Amino acid sequence: MASRLPSNPSINRLRTDARRLQRAVTTGDPDSEELVRRHHPRPDIALANERFALHDAQLIVARSYGFSGWPALVHYLELAADISVDPGALDEHTLDAADRFCSWASLRYNETDAPPRWDAAATLLAAEPDLVDRHIWAAASAADPAALARHLANRAALAHTGGGPFGWVPLMYLCYSRAPLGRTAGDVLAAATLLLDAGADPNAGYLWCGLSTPFTVLTGVFGEGEQGPGRQPRHPFAPELAALLLDRGAHPADQQTLYNRMFRAEDSHLELLFARGLTDAGPSPWELRLGEAMETRDEMWRRQVGWAAEHGFTDRLDLLARHGIDVSGVDVVTPAFPADPNAFDDEGATALHQAAWAGDLELIRRLLDAGADTTITDRRFGSTPLAWAEHAYQTEAADALRQRAPRQRSSFHR
Repeated sequence: MASRLPSNPSINRLRTDARRLQRAVTTGDPDSEELVRRHHPRPDIALANERFALHDAQLIVARSYGFSGWPALVHYLELAADISVDPGALDEHTLDAADRFCSWASLRYNETDAPPRWDAAATLLAAEPDLVDRHIWAAASAADPAALARHLANRAALAHTGGGPFGWVPLMYLCYSRAPLGRTAGDVLAAATLLLDAGADPNAGYLWCGLSTPFTVLTGVFGEGEQGPGRQPRHPFAPELAALLLDRGAHPADQQTLYNRMFRAEDSHLELLFARGLTDAGPSPWELRLGEAMETRDEMWRRQVGWAAEHGFTDRLDLLARHGIDVSGVDVVTPAFPADPNAFDDEGATALHQAAWAGDLELIRRLLDAGADTTITDRRFGSTPLAWAEHAYQTEAADALRQRAPRQRSSFHR
């Protein structure tokens, strides 16, 4: 099953958690005893001892995070230590120009992802065009075939060598770059082909902040995620680049891609992955490597089916069913236009806030025509729908709201 570890987990932190649980159970803390009863295979025996055993506490900690036992948890953490990256922990002020370019150009999957960073990367490269010759990771971030060819001619092994600000292999920088450099599809595919021909791994990836679903090269290409397509867009040539990677051996069961792309009712990623054998694909290299730490295929599909049903994505449910995914027994929610356009939802936002975040222009117009208040602030951030649209870089939605809104401050307060 999928692990439920916190970000950047460490064995020392989890050992401390186990000792704390041991003390709490020994002193009769009822919540801790309930945790034991929930996760221990023989709770009555474990709790009968005068002093709750440390190995039992370790078992409970491991199982509460989705692992079969303490050894499996420790094994995962040892693996993760070598392939985990926290992009947000990087101090960019200490980087040289080539590494700074790579960092600014890349999707990092945190709150800093935004067009101004990628614009800054493009500006930096324009000011210092020789950055691509300083190391191969900058050349890959720039999707520069000529520069990549020069690096590989000097040392072909660089194609599968980690480096740059995140320690990634070059293909990762190419696939996660969003710097607007005017590259064509031909440039990008030529750059990727050079790396693949030199031995780059089409299944390369990393563990974001130590979490157990890998962010692969395909994840970077398909893009999107919780911050929305304005802040975490797909690669400009996502269909072509993803097809190349899949043809060269990328595994179609890319769980982080399916998660990142499930939020919107658009299924081109699924259509491509199904066409490349997603339904019947065997274990991926990452599933073999990480084992029980990753979610199972059943869990992966339940998440997809559940989200589609809850959000009324009937076309997606039909697509899944056509490819043999069990969608039976789900209650499909039909999106309904709100009776009160200014009512707050469970997240403390109005329908206009949500439409602004999603960039749903048609729904924005309907809500405004129905009397939606453009000045109303949500209960979590204290921000208007316009601020939500601007924070999500939904420029067309922001323009539509400005046309109908009185003059207002539009900063998004976090």
